[in-house]
Amino acid sequence: MSVHTDIKKITTHTLQEMKRKGEKISMLTAYDYSLAKIIDTAGMDVILVGDSASNVMAGHETTLPITLDQMIYHAASVVRAVHRALVVVDLPFGSYQGNSKEALNSAIRIMKETGAHAVKMEGGREIKEAVERILTAGIPVMGHLGLTPQSIYKFGTYVVRAKEEQEAHRLQEDALLLEDIGCFSIVLEKIPAKLATEVSASLKIPTIGIGAGNGTDGQVLVLHDMLGINKDFNPRFLRRYMNLFEEIQNATEQYIRDVKSKDFPNEKEQY
Repeated sequence: MSVHTDIKKITTHTLQEMKRKGEKISMLTAYDYSLAKIIDTAGMDVILVGDSASNVMAGHETTLPITLDQMIYHAASVVRAVHRALVVVDLPFGSYQGNSKEALNSAIRIMKETGAHAVKMEGGREIKEAVERILTAGIPVMGHLGLTPQSIYKFGTYVVRAKEEQEAHRLQEDALLLEDIGCFSIVLEKIPAKLATEVSASLKIPTIGIGAGNGTDGQVLVLHDMLGINKDFNPRFLRRYMNLFEEIQNATEQYIRDVKSKDFPNEKEQY
């Protein structure tokens, strides 16, 4: 029996067990009650309430504009739908960098006001103090290294990170640092597959990859990308499992035709 099917409620401990047994961890994003309910019922291990809500829900170009209040709204909606998955919430840009007291307050608000199970933070040694402070309050923290979208203006591009030896070495050190201070897992985004495999093997805690190859302990995608609701985003690492953009568009066009032709509602659809 796999850990995944054996468990009624996924915890941070469950994920450690899955890594230990070599069982891959499935993770998707969600931002609202209805879709979160579907993916939780399907048996998702981890649901990330990502700051990617800034892009897919609000139409912003980057993840930077979304606020802590907005993240709390999305996370609370997701938690109300979920019975099994571990729910992790992104701390948004500006709610933790450079001020560990503010970081702790942000994390406490998320946990108290949403009922979520953990928070996620981007960065390594530069956020060490903030991570430590949140962990002392008993709040589980998931790390995030490699391409960190909140730092887009520092990088200036969304290209693959850590291809050069110096940056790769720094990422390896940061991963070990995050494990040492107590993170329960780390997302590795858009880094060479070989490096992601090496980092995953060097850690006792599970890694979740996005554009980081098959050597990580799990995978994450943005739900709207995976379902083909968003068709403008086409990175190499994305596998589309549906083409919902066209299916929803076709259904909508059919509805319009039925209304215009007076076919809807018919006699069976009225009182």
